[in-house]
Formats: sequence, C-alpha cells, structure tokens
Amino acid sequence: MRCIMIALCLLGGCSTEANHLGNPAMLPFSALSTGFGNAAYNQRRGAVEVFVKTNYTAILMDIANEGGPTLSHAMDIAGVPAADRPARFIQLRSDLALYQNSPDALVVALMVYA
Repeated sequence: MRCIMIALCLLGGCSTEANHLGNPAMLPFSALSTGFGNAAYNQRRGAVEVFVKTNYTAILMDIANEGGPTLSHAMDIAGVPAADRPARFIQLRSDLALYQNSPDALVVALMVYA
C-alpha cells in the first residue's frame, strides 16, 4: 500500500496540468524556500515598522509634500523600486487621512508597494 501511495505522488508530479501543489517531489524544497522567504519578509517588515513609528511625524510631512528624505528612506527599507516612487508619493498623499490615524496602515502600504 505504501508503494502505491509513493508511486501515485510521483506520477502526480508528471502531470502537464496546472495544480495548486506543484510537483510533489519538490514539496520539501518549496517548504524551505517559503520559510526563508517569509523570514526575510518579516525581518524587512519589522525594520519598516520601527522606522515608520520612530519617524512618523516626519514621514507624514513628506507624504503631504509628495516626497522627502524620510519617506524616501522608509521606501528604501521597504524595497520600493525607485521607478515606482513618483506614483506611490501621489497615492500616499491621496490616502493621507488614513495614514494620519494609523501608522500600521502606512507600514502595510509601504510593504505592498515593494
């Protein structure tokens, strides 16, 4: 019975059809890469959160001015591409009322833009 289950898992990986699991033989490697990716994301998000909460007033002023050194540094930490920043400045300014009441919302926005 065990051999049949193993054979079915291996044959499932040979399918040309798309599936949500991917190749079953690659699951251990996928789990490792996902774990490392999540750890890196959590570390970067933590750094962004600390920076935003430490420099919150200056960042809000930079958002109101559609850019500035403190907001640019926050975007550097978050990993927002430089080419996307002019549009992101405009988006942040249009939602400024939301960010004035919630530094966490600002952290989430910066991480989404990255």
